[in-house]
Amino acid sequence: MRWENLRHDTEDTGQQPLFEAPPPPERGTGRAGLKAPGPGPVESGTGDAPMAVEIRARSILNRVPGEDPMMRWTLNPYRGCAHACVYCFARRTHEYLDLDSGRDFDTRIMVKTNAGELLRAELARPDWAGEPVAMGTNTDPYQRAEGHYRLMPQIIGALREAANPFSLLTKGRLVLRDLDLIEEASRVTDVGLAVSVGSVEEAVWRSVEPGTPSPRARLDVVRRFAGRGLSCSVLMAPILPGLTDSAEQIEETVAAIAEAGAARLTPVVLHLRPGAREWYRSWLQQEYPHLVPLYRELYGRGSYAPKAYSDAVVAAVREAAGRHGLNGPATHRGRKERTRPATPPQKPAPGTATQQLSLGF
Repeated sequence: MRWENLRHDTEDTGQQPLFEAPPPPERGTGRAGLKAPGPGPVESGTGDAPMAVEIRARSILNRVPGEDPMMRWTLNPYRGCAHACVYCFARRTHEYLDLDSGRDFDTRIMVKTNAGELLRAELARPDWAGEPVAMGTNTDPYQRAEGHYRLMPQIIGALREAANPFSLLTKGRLVLRDLDLIEEASRVTDVGLAVSVGSVEEAVWRSVEPGTPSPRARLDVVRRFAGRGLSCSVLMAPILPGLTDSAEQIEETVAAIAEAGAARLTPVVLHLRPGAREWYRSWLQQEYPHLVPLYRELYGRGSYAPKAYSDAVVAAVREAAGRHGLNGPATHRGRKERTRPATPPQKPAPGTATQQLSLGF
């Protein structure tokens, strides 16, 4: 595979470094349920046991293409994510590693073990202008592997020492381990904090986000940050058609977000890009086959739901947010023709025939 030469968990070549290597960073006990892959090649679709593949990355700050991106620089210490969110838009990035965007994305986690030292070097470059760095935009920096590898304290420490602005988006409670460090960084630079909570519907969460802490546990992260005087937003994402988009569910979720002390609420309706699209389709057919026609109507022509549907959902969130003192959720850009928010999810009765999905969705 094209990235195998970056691994450093294979056989020792016997060569000595030119200069003394820095001491290895502190590691957590255990391996957070992730096994080591062994010296052989990591192949796609082999075995179900999650593994952490240690690599030495060549760079760590990624420039976002485009003339006016939402954020210009991102940082991802991990590729793949054990949160295993069925809808994750980043799934297709695993295909660049010759791995699949389904089970491999959930279980073959690339760990950039030199992330901290690389970041210090890149922040010290004469041409680095101190622009904001966004984390959590692709895969979660506080996923399970972080409990062992502890890359984020090194990363946040480097950003703090450089007084470089940064933002964090996570679904992981593990971020609370670094609360003191984040608070210290906020005294010297701008720090943006956000937690992703699409819904507080427990049954849907257990199925669609099986590797994440519960939504209520994530809202406790918001509460803990607010208790320290740190402003924390909530990305209410994704809102799932037919599953978490009813008026009652939106009301319950917005109320919980407000009660946790969120500074801001941004709703985002589900979008299904290639890679995630196929994985979500398979999950939906297995778990909620009665919703297949709805999804075919909404996503049969592209990755985004029609504009009228998205606007209706966002309007419902905005109305609920206003009632709970959360002002001005950001507008979500939707797509195309009109349809209505769907009804609450219902499992089909035993013996109900399932409907096969078309190739269009």
